[in-house]
Amino acid sequence: MKARKALAAIAAATALAATTAITTTAHAQFVKGNEAVQVLPDGTRKVETPPIAGALLGKPCPATQSGCTGGGWKMVETERGLMECTEVYARPSTCKPSTYGAERRPRVWVVKQGSDWKHCSYPDIDKGCVSIKSLPSPKVQ
Repeated sequence: MKARKALAAIAAATALAATTAITTTAHAQFVKGNEAVQVLPDGTRKVETPPIAGALLGKPCPATQSGCTGGGWKMVETERGLMECTEVYARPSTCKPSTYGAERRPRVWVVKQGSDWKHCSYPDIDKGCVSIKSLPSPKVQ
């Protein structure tokens, strides 16, 4: 009888830990301090993406095409929410819905800090962020 209660307690604790991990991961889909995302007083979100003006851009590489993610997926906040993109500019067709928390893959997080656009190795603006004009260091997450 005691063994059954102990096993039930262990099973419950394991389920709780798994649920907590999933919930925690799901809430990590943003970068605190990313100034590209603003919540207005009426609750709507205003989102900026890096400006295309002045950038030398080739033909967009669709997110659905294999081989388009050299340097890892760029995690970009857009009006549609957090997206995995093949480029920092999030042009149409270059992004797909985020799989963060469900799939592990190389990623960098695109953020705005002041007037500077950066990519970060982690969803943490204080860790491993460099200008989008330099090479990123994607981390599998």
